[in-house]
Amino acid sequence: MYFDDYFVLSDEQRDRLRITKALADKFAARAAEHDEAGTFPHENIEALRESGYVTWTVPKAYGGLEISLRELLLHQEQLARGDGSTALAIGWHVGMILNLRASHAFPEPIFQTICESVMDKGWLINSCASEPATGSPSRGGRPETTATRVDGGYRITGRKTFSTLSPALDWILVTAGVANSEEVGEFLVRGQDVTIVETWNTLGMRATGSHDIVMEDVFVPDAHVVTVKHPKEPSARNRDGSGWLLHIPACYLGVGLAARDFAMKFAATYQPNSLPHPIADVPHIEEKLGQMELKLLSARTLMYDLAARWDSASEADRPALRPLFGAAKTQATNAAYEVVDLAMRVVGARSLAKGLPLERYYRDVRAGLHNPPMDDVVFKMLAKAGTSPFRQ
Repeated sequence: MYFDDYFVLSDEQRDRLRITKALADKFAARAAEHDEAGTFPHENIEALRESGYVTWTVPKAYGGLEISLRELLLHQEQLARGDGSTALAIGWHVGMILNLRASHAFPEPIFQTICESVMDKGWLINSCASEPATGSPSRGGRPETTATRVDGGYRITGRKTFSTLSPALDWILVTAGVANSEEVGEFLVRGQDVTIVETWNTLGMRATGSHDIVMEDVFVPDAHVVTVKHPKEPSARNRDGSGWLLHIPACYLGVGLAARDFAMKFAATYQPNSLPHPIADVPHIEEKLGQMELKLLSARTLMYDLAARWDSASEADRPALRPLFGAAKTQATNAAYEVVDLAMRVVGARSLAKGLPLERYYRDVRAGLHNPPMDDVVFKMLAKAGTSPFRQ
């Protein structure tokens, strides 16, 4: 297998990676079924709960393992080699816990409540901010979801799109404009209080459960109000540099690795009767295989290096890494897309068959181009960072 131990730094990481490898093998066996039907893999999520994986990024103070960002990426990449949809979906939960752990963005009583629920009951959390009219929250639009002040809290009404992991969420961080003001708030909503509208029917990542969620006059007590602020004030969640979002490129690199493994095995074992050797020894096939290796090695090395830098950086220094994390995401998702394309060229026309996983990998990696940050945002950040020393 491709450099399976190359990025592993300790025996403890290797032992935990065996757990995620076993999970990934199980997920792979049913990935095609969920992809075909567009169904949410509840059994995969339950297995992640039972294994304890959903608790691994919880702080040690609350009973978790408090694994590093770099180690988290190892596991996310491995899970995606089995099923990209499951990996991407659970990545938002484990990544968000790490983000809240590092940014201290939540009032401690709220964060403690969340962590204890994860440890005791395997509860899951994600942030749902995208809306039909505003698109991605990274573009800065004011949410149309509205929070109205009432005695003891707020009542929230609105609709969120791209709500990944929605069928399994116990906690949902919701952004909403505060009625009769310019302020925007973040509110912790219980999953049981929202209605899921099953709208997710897409080309790739079909089993992430990224449906719409609808809130009709949902009451949020003051104890679950995270923040209410002016919209131009930056989110406290961003003050860690957003390194946790590397779970996204890790997922797509995992899909790319799965495609790479399939193509390598095929090339090493397929020998048409017109050749005295497997096609792996045909020069143009060999070149494609080598290109795949280089693209994956380059993207993975950058991602893991930046994750290690984030792990060792002080809280004050982490925000400066933000443009580099965007660069890692853009390089990784584009590399994964190119690797799957090369794998399909190696395998040939049979790569289009529904009975083989390559066509699913091809559709899944396409989705990575539309996960944040988008390429244009990354290029803008890098350009500004590069030109800033020369500006008057």
